[in-house]
Amino acid sequence: MTDTAPTAQDQPGRLHGEYKVPGGKLVVVDLDVVDGLLTGVSVSGDFFLEPDEALLDINRALTGLPETTTAAELSAAVAASLPPGAVLFGFSADAVAVTVRRALAKATSWTDHHWNVIAPTVLPTHVNVALDEVLTEEVGAGRRNPTLRFWDWEEPSVVIGSFQSVRNELDPDGVARHGITVVRRISGGGAMFMEAGNCITYSLYLPQSLVDGVSFADSYAFLDAWVMAALEKIGVTAFYVPLNDIATEQGKIGGAAQKRLANGGMLHHVTMSYDIDADKMVEVLRIGKEKLSDKGTRSAKKRVDPLRRQTGLARTEIIAAMMEVFSERYAATSSELTDAELDAARERVATKFGTEEWLNRVP
Repeated sequence: MTDTAPTAQDQPGRLHGEYKVPGGKLVVVDLDVVDGLLTGVSVSGDFFLEPDEALLDINRALTGLPETTTAAELSAAVAASLPPGAVLFGFSADAVAVTVRRALAKATSWTDHHWNVIAPTVLPTHVNVALDEVLTEEVGAGRRNPTLRFWDWEEPSVVIGSFQSVRNELDPDGVARHGITVVRRISGGGAMFMEAGNCITYSLYLPQSLVDGVSFADSYAFLDAWVMAALEKIGVTAFYVPLNDIATEQGKIGGAAQKRLANGGMLHHVTMSYDIDADKMVEVLRIGKEKLSDKGTRSAKKRVDPLRRQTGLARTEIIAAMMEVFSERYAATSSELTDAELDAARERVATKFGTEEWLNRVP
């Protein structure tokens, strides 16, 4: 019989946090808080670190810091403690900071929340865009659970990013000829060319505590880890191309955009191409050489690599697989848009998203 020392989780009063680095390793932090200061800090995990002594340096750097220390300050303290030439493989100073914040309940994990999923509902594009703002506000205010919502629509549309110029992004002749509805969204990023059934679009509404300490760049892959698993399930190996492109070996399949609100809510929005009419797209969008210069291609058509071709599945089957993986991974339950949310979105269309002032705020 051997004696087993109690783990930090078994010790009463110890705070425990875990963070799985996207594409990396697990970081674990156990600590106490005494008189508002971190004490007994112990960082562990299945990462790699050279030299070994650097782990003690990290623990010492964190010990004694106020429990109110921000993620950026925690990360800076860890980085400053490392000896010259130290190698962190599978984790980072930022990852340690996230884990400490989780132990202190300043940051949350996926499993700390009850998630909802809203299946695709056909709505006007203006309403879809307005719902992104309304539902992000609702989650930030605590009136709605964090939610994954899939879009659906009928009218051919272009949804431009919050900071894009209308005249620079759109060909007015193509817009008129093809009867395109043009809408500006609240998140940044590029234009989305959307016809009925030609792409898969979803919005994730979450509290910012979920990405507390995660860098802006890393938050994209972090929030889409589940969809990468869903694509893998249907035979598509996808990966992120910084900052916000989702791609496979055959080319780009989608892009993401985000918006963080003052009330603590956050929108993470993704559109993936399913079966896009590339000829029509380039008649509607002005996709210039500069846009393509870092993509390794000369033709906008070559950038569209639809999921239909790569999977052979119907769009509805792909969405169903995504909903299934998300629900299984995060114990999510189904939900529907409420009448109040839809009314608020329609009101927002009338006062903001459907107005010329909003659309042309960047002419």
